[in-house]
Amino acid sequence: MKKLLTICIMAMLCTLAFGSIAQSAEWKAESPISLVVCYTPGGATDFQARIVSMPAGNEDYFGQPMVVLNKPGAGGMTGWNWTIERGSKDGLTVASYNMPHLAAQSIVQKSAKFTVDSFEPIANWGADPAVLIVPMDSPYKTVDDLVAFAKANPGKVTLNGAGLYVGHHIAMLQLEKAADIKLTYIPEKGGTDAFQSVYSGKVICGFNNLADAWRNQSRLRILAIADNQRHDFLPDVPTFKELGYDIDDTSVNYRGFCLPKGVSQEVIDAYAKIVPAMFNDKMVISKMKESGSPLRVMNREEAIALFKAQEAKLKVLLAK
Repeated sequence: MKKLLTICIMAMLCTLAFGSIAQSAEWKAESPISLVVCYTPGGATDFQARIVSMPAGNEDYFGQPMVVLNKPGAGGMTGWNWTIERGSKDGLTVASYNMPHLAAQSIVQKSAKFTVDSFEPIANWGADPAVLIVPMDSPYKTVDDLVAFAKANPGKVTLNGAGLYVGHHIAMLQLEKAADIKLTYIPEKGGTDAFQSVYSGKVICGFNNLADAWRNQSRLRILAIADNQRHDFLPDVPTFKELGYDIDDTSVNYRGFCLPKGVSQEVIDAYAKIVPAMFNDKMVISKMKESGSPLRVMNREEAIALFKAQEAKLKVLLAK
């Protein structure tokens, strides 16, 4: 009987010890986390990344703050290249992703040091459609007005966006194809610079993020949304499809967090558990709504499927 009791006690101690080890094996951030944002301060990605990362320091989440590192350039490619080449693989470097930007650049740009397989998608926080904008005093009141001028003057319509092969550029390529017109695309350093060029009349029109356009409605005219349906923030703005142009949601800017390939499964599991909950935090939901920023939370499995689906569509669109 004593021997049986001793065995039982030892088994219980082993179980407790194993449980303690298993619990301690869960990855914990021991210092602030660097959040790489591949666009200029003040643009939609930067603005929203700062909102969704605000709760990171809470003990319910990482227990450490996320510190934004802006690394803009080449439509986001500069920052993603940096993340792959110089970002740490210990879980203390995470990047914000933008789809279709990341996938499109990896397909087309030779200077891209990454593919969609270079990252571990963690979770998606938003889906921000591209909208076609003109200055408030523009003579072009509708998409048809702009298209008519472009047909009569091939290449003379200057249209900008936040870089090469970002969602704005993708929307422009779709518009050219759908309307059978030739436009001149002007890539900017980021969404903020792109807006300034539209405001000042340096370009005739531009594609930019719905969230930024919503916050700047008094300074510009929004002609159409590049998505499959109208949006709650801009209920009176039609989609291109409604206007007779075959433009779908391929250019919609999905935003989320990804880790560079090479991090441990332990780190991936921790992020996959924490980040979606953080994106669904009541404070995050409230601030995103107040700022006109579309929220669409996806977990790791859904984000992985998004990466694959976007890459497949873009390989067709960007085929030469």
